[in-house]
Parts: sequence; C-alpha cells; structure tokens
Amino acid sequence: MTPEMLALARKNAAKLGARNVEFRKGTIEELPLEDGSVDIVISNCVINLSPDKPKVFREAFRVLRPGGRLVVSDIVLEKALPPKLKADPGLYAACIAGALLRKDYLKAVREAGFKKLELLSDHFYAPGAASVTLLALKPRA
Repeated sequence: MTPEMLALARKNAAKLGARNVEFRKGTIEELPLEDGSVDIVISNCVINLSPDKPKVFREAFRVLRPGGRLVVSDIVLEKALPPKLKADPGLYAACIAGALLRKDYLKAVREAGFKKLELLSDHFYAPGAASVTLLALKPRA
C-alpha cells in the first residue's frame, strides 16, 4: 500500500531468493489486477482493517479465475461491541474494533459469489472475538 511496504517486501523476497513473486502498489478494495487473473488470494489479518469489507470480498472474487481459492485468516466478533469500544483506536489497531460479526463476515463472503466455504480453524482470540481461517471457492462456471 505504501512505497515503504513495497521496499520491505522486495527486500524480504530477495533475502529468500523468491523469484516467482511480484509486488504492486494498491489497496485491498481496488486490487491492481485484471479480472480472472489469479489462482489464489491469501489474506492474513488485514480485511478487518478495511472500512468496506464486502468490497474486499467482491474484489477478491473479481480477480480470481473460475475455480480459484480465497484463504483468509482474520478476526471476527461473536457479539457486537459497544460504541465506546468500537471507537477505541487501540482496539482498532488490535484488529478487534474493525472486525465484523461472524455471521456478517460469512454473509459478505457468500454475497461476493464464493461457494463451498470451509472453516479451517476457529480459535477464541479475546472475549467476544475469534481468530478464524476460512477457505472459499469461486465456482468454475
């Protein structure tokens, strides 16, 4: 998302000798990729920081080829946070205040068009919150 993030990513890839990677500047709500151009989208605790999570899932769906996979690890809420906690910057940075209720998170994934959602892991993270890893498939046709 920033030049500094790109520089760090490229430095880490070089350290690992990874040559099959490409880094592009963009946001998760507007991916700098062509429609149907990737096989897998992986996200690790980032979507809960987006102000428009349904748009993130629609973007992932857009860039995936038919039969493509979305694998996401993220924080979901088991119950709604009180407004005071929802506005807490520390809880936002801790990935809790920006999280959706579990049912709303899964609904947004389904409404983007994904099928065959599978919960790969589900662990309580904090009171009222869980860390989940989800696999979702874009239909083949």
